[in-house]
Amino acid sequence: MIVDAEGLWVMPGLIDVHTHYDAEVLVAPGLSESVRHGVTTVVFGNCSLSTVYSSPDDCADLFSRVEALPWDAVHSSVKQHQTWTDPHRYVEALESRPLGPNVAALIGHSDIRAAVMGLDRATAPDVRPTPPELDRMRAMLIDALDAGFLGLSTIRSSFSKLDGVRYPGRQLPSTYATWREYRALNRVLRDRGRLHQCTPNAARKAETGKFFAQSAGRGRAPLKTTMLTAADLKADPRLIWLMTKATALLNRVIASDLRWQHLPVPFEVYADGIDLVVFEEFGSGAAALNVRDEVKRGELVDSEAYRRQFRKDIERRFGPKLWHRDLYDAHVVSCPDAEVVGKSFGRVAEERGIHPADAFLDLVVTHGAALRWRTTIANHRPEVLDKIADDPQIQMGFADSGAHLRNMAFYNAGLRLLRRVKESAEDGNEFLTLERAVHRLTGELGDWYGLDAGTLRLGDRADIAVIDPAGLSEASADYAEAVLDGLGGVSRMVNRNDGAVAATIVGGELVYRYGTFTEGFGTTRSSGSFLRAANVRSNDGSSS
Repeated sequence: MIVDAEGLWVMPGLIDVHTHYDAEVLVAPGLSESVRHGVTTVVFGNCSLSTVYSSPDDCADLFSRVEALPWDAVHSSVKQHQTWTDPHRYVEALESRPLGPNVAALIGHSDIRAAVMGLDRATAPDVRPTPPELDRMRAMLIDALDAGFLGLSTIRSSFSKLDGVRYPGRQLPSTYATWREYRALNRVLRDRGRLHQCTPNAARKAETGKFFAQSAGRGRAPLKTTMLTAADLKADPRLIWLMTKATALLNRVIASDLRWQHLPVPFEVYADGIDLVVFEEFGSGAAALNVRDEVKRGELVDSEAYRRQFRKDIERRFGPKLWHRDLYDAHVVSCPDAEVVGKSFGRVAEERGIHPADAFLDLVVTHGAALRWRTTIANHRPEVLDKIADDPQIQMGFADSGAHLRNMAFYNAGLRLLRRVKESAEDGNEFLTLERAVHRLTGELGDWYGLDAGTLRLGDRADIAVIDPAGLSEASADYAEAVLDGLGGVSRMVNRNDGAVAATIVGGELVYRYGTFTEGFGTTRSSGSFLRAANVRSNDGSSS
């Protein structure tokens, strides 16, 4: 195999450390939307969610609402392919599939908790695991670490909810755990030198201090902790500076090792009707999402009592929020009513002489999911993104690949960062060297996560991205969709910049060139491997 790379950039394959490919990897193991953008290693099992221990019913209830995936698709994927009963057999099942990129995994706390306690008890606010149940959770975590998992993922976010017909609207199991339960599991991670990934509760910012305390060193090894997410929120423009400065101070003073995952591009989201996770953060929004039947949901949101509360929630100025809730900053993309396409809900309201919230709800009631709209929640100020691009408290790792299929697409976030770096250098306003940007997207992540990935050295596995700088164009931010046959044929948002990646090479195998995958990719040929955590320790404390 010869790849002519004259005039191109040859670099380690990109690493995506925050994906939710847990169901997709079972039915479409090529994970083509990542590979086509130069990604050669992905990490799933984030946000307390994995498919290792739980039943198909539980997996579908756990994943579907919070990650905006079709319930039936998640259920059938797990039910059809679940041949494993423990993490070791799970790894074997992955290794038997024609993987496109390399994959690595975290074990999900909600997965473990549901399997041990049952989903009902695991999501009951007043129920705690018994001592034997907590011991069982620790044993399951140890088993996963023995199998090479990178660590544990948890979640504290109050707007991460269950789907399904059994316990709809309850929060994910991990959110009900006490800090005593977290400490018991974190001790295992610290002893084994593994990491903790978490999504904190945005409404309880002070709680983040507990994660720093758990991570703290001072006489012991720090617990590596990675959190969602460092973002320049429109709703709170000061937060990004408070977050980075406080993290730098605490990491230094208490010798903690906490990092914030960051999406280095504008956080633009799309929605069909009212189906968007940001509505989970206030009462009336969550109430609508709790009603899964579209007709009944329409009846709810059309009632005056509901509208009164929705208007109050939209107008609320104070209190924690991730979404700016400015309906003048939310524009209709498509709708059966052509008159509103391209307009903000605020402008529609002015034309109709009503409140913006009522304009939005009127369109939801009339058109349901046929109303498609978009807004940008965060990372809208290029100068801020430039300033934090090299901040050591931040990891370039939050694409959410494989989740929110109809809401967003950041599969090419790494390429878009490289484009910004290239153009800033050409304009004489360089904010980050190309070499540093590449390292942030590759070797820096590989080292911190304990992955054998992200470097090009003699003896390394050949995971390589060959980038054509001429192809790093505005097309990288364009809207596109493609059908995902493996998950029920849903049309998902994707990225298309086929001129940017001249070649993606995984494990020495050329798998992709300029928009075309090699024959057998993801079906009959396997290029990727399951990457086990570096320095895996056995139960007797020795390393292997």
